[in-house]
Amino acid sequence: MLATMKELTKAEEQVMQVLWDLKKGFVKDVLDQLPEPKPAYNTVSTIVRILEKKGFVSYTAYGKTHEYFPLVEKDEYRHFYLKNFMSGYFGGSFKRLVSFFAKEENMDIQELEEMLKHVKQDINKKEDE
Repeated sequence: MLATMKELTKAEEQVMQVLWDLKKGFVKDVLDQLPEPKPAYNTVSTIVRILEKKGFVSYTAYGKTHEYFPLVEKDEYRHFYLKNFMSGYFGGSFKRLVSFFAKEENMDIQELEEMLKHVKQDINKKEDE
């Protein structure tokens, strides 16, 4: 899926975040979870149909009503998005990304070491799987 995946708009991503949390739901369920000011029902319905065309969601039909569920896992999209983000802004370099945030956030050495410790733990956890 990653090869054909497309980046989501902010509105599409917001709807996907709700569907990932809900696991499945009707347009009304998605609408209920969105923050105020809530968009119109038809707006959410249109976004869900766009997500279906993009291959991110599918549905189970109950007559004219559809219950939607994600086809793309949140981690799968996160991986795709971060890979594109890193290559587009940091030449694919994790080192450049960390350097950018260290400068922007004015991180001190202790904070950088703490971050590296977490990265090492995640790498070790992956190797143990």
